[in-house]
Amino acid sequence: MRWFTFPKRIPMPRMAVSMALAVLVAGILVVINEASYSRSTLALQQVADASRTRETLNQLLQHMLDAETGQRGYLLTGNISYLEPYDSAIGSIGKTMDTLRERYAGNPEQSRQVVSLGRVIQRNLALLDLTIRLRKDGRENAWQDVLKTNTGKAQMEAIRDHITGLTGKTEQEIANDQAKVLRALWVDRLGVGALAIVGLLAFYVFLRQTHELRLADQRLKEGLEREREQLEHEVRERTASLAQLATDLQDVREQERGHLARELHDELGALLTAAKLDVARMRSKLNPAPPEVAQRLQHLTDTLNSVIALKRRIIEDLRPSSLTNLGLVPSLEILAREFGERSGVEVVTALDDVALDESRQLTVYRLVQESLTNLGKYAGAKRANIVVQSLGGHVEVAIDDDGKGFDPALQRPTTHGLAGMRHRVEAAGGRLTIRSSPGRGTRIVATLPTQRV
Repeated sequence: MRWFTFPKRIPMPRMAVSMALAVLVAGILVVINEASYSRSTLALQQVADASRTRETLNQLLQHMLDAETGQRGYLLTGNISYLEPYDSAIGSIGKTMDTLRERYAGNPEQSRQVVSLGRVIQRNLALLDLTIRLRKDGRENAWQDVLKTNTGKAQMEAIRDHITGLTGKTEQEIANDQAKVLRALWVDRLGVGALAIVGLLAFYVFLRQTHELRLADQRLKEGLEREREQLEHEVRERTASLAQLATDLQDVREQERGHLARELHDELGALLTAAKLDVARMRSKLNPAPPEVAQRLQHLTDTLNSVIALKRRIIEDLRPSSLTNLGLVPSLEILAREFGERSGVEVVTALDDVALDESRQLTVYRLVQESLTNLGKYAGAKRANIVVQSLGGHVEVAIDDDGKGFDPALQRPTTHGLAGMRHRVEAAGGRLTIRSSPGRGTRIVATLPTQRV
């Protein structure tokens, strides 16, 4: 019985050879990759060590320059603070030299250069220390004579030459190690190239096998896209419907406010006026009246005046007559002045005469009114600014205060009437922006077009 049969077009010997070659190629690729990895890792480690050595040499030169700078500063000024960087550099030089000795411990030639460098550094440090001690002892001519010898300059040049020589050899080591890495990378490239050919063949087979899967996935995506578009269409329709409903409710609210304002003005105003006239007649009939009666009549007159003033304020809040009779700018000035008198908040206005229709004027007025109401209830502010200005085809309204502010991201959409303000402005074709943060006040900016779009 034959348990497995190879295809007739691939004889058994050829199949065995192919499998053996595939295994051999895979083994060679693994060996090449591991060898290249080992060489590259070693070379990169050597590059890192050489880079650290180069950095140490640069630090040593910088420490010497810092020490010399501190010495020069102290000699020229006598200010003891210049010795702080000098002392710090002296302490760092010893540690840096120890590091260099450890780095070059396995290289006799460079170790000798490090020893020679250390001798020059010691002589230079001794010279620096000598001038500082002479300066501290007050021997001005002595330390100046030492500087004039240019011995320190010659020693610094020698230090630079030693460091430059060591740095050059270190750069050569880095270049050699980088060349090793490049050679290893080239070997890897050859191996990867061979593997890429095999991978392309496998990828071709994979593409053929997954073609139907892609088609099925594409059909699924198209179905999901259609459903998403349908949902977005329904959401847009529902949003437009809700926005229109909110606008209608807002219009009805304004109409009811206007109706209530007229009723209060006509009915309650007439009653209060009649009561005030009756009090005036009673006062004229009782003239001169007993003191107690006169006091009661005066109290009644004051009470009627307060009620009339309250009635006027309520009517103005419901439907500002000043907006119709005087215009937007005087209405806002009156609103700001009355709010400031009631709340004790200093309100500063900068109002331009802008061209807006009656509906948009009412929108601006309600926006400022609601903002001042929120300011008085929640902000705890001492000063507020109201700015209305024309910007070409748009009008910008800005209300800001120095109150305690809030985090807009943490507020519910309906908090402080913000949703109503935003909808009113957007219904007029504008845009509302609210900027606030705890402890830094609040700024509300609305931009409205001068004409309906």
